[in-house]
Amino acid sequence: MTIAPPAEAVAATEPLDVAALVRAATAEDHRNAETRGFITRLMGGELTLDDYTRYLAQFAWVYEALEARGSRDGDPEVFDPSLARLAAIESDLAALGAGDWRETHPALPATAAYAAHLRAISDDDVRYLAHHYTRYLGDLSGGQAIAALVGRHYGATPDQLSFYDFDLGDEGPVRYKRRYREAMNALALEPGQVDVLIDEAKASFRLNGAIFEALAG
Repeated sequence: MTIAPPAEAVAATEPLDVAALVRAATAEDHRNAETRGFITRLMGGELTLDDYTRYLAQFAWVYEALEARGSRDGDPEVFDPSLARLAAIESDLAALGAGDWRETHPALPATAAYAAHLRAISDDDVRYLAHHYTRYLGDLSGGQAIAALVGRHYGATPDQLSFYDFDLGDEGPVRYKRRYREAMNALALEPGQVDVLIDEAKASFRLNGAIFEALAG
């Protein structure tokens, strides 16, 4: 399934606020993912910087898979290549003493499943958008709180937290997220595509939560 250009959409009615629909439909899934034991303990200062390093290394595998799609001719504006995080994650891991993360932190089964899923759906723009939305807007939202808490609780330094430092110029996270959501809505997805997008966004939170459970184990 691919995203139809907005010019091909039927504009007989007011365009759907797709971003709002996805946010509302996934609210419970989002809460379930972010209240798993590992992440709440990490954010509560109950773990260690080594535990944060384990967490970040697992998500290095996820972002490697997410960004393997690369930039393609004709990509919608919402697929902004400047959002890519893998290089920043690898820099942080090196600063955390885990530059060899591929050897020292192999993908857990839950992580490997998430990464395999991302590679399998990378050619389906609608399903890929669901993960793009949940990951990057999450980094621009809750991710900023994670950075502050990891710094406060575990003494992480700025060079260990560049994952959360987006180069947005004068725009800032709030304005950028608004523009991202506007770009989603401008795609003028058909109702069936919105259903696919929501289902896949829900799946992304389940896959994310499974990694938290694995890290706790």
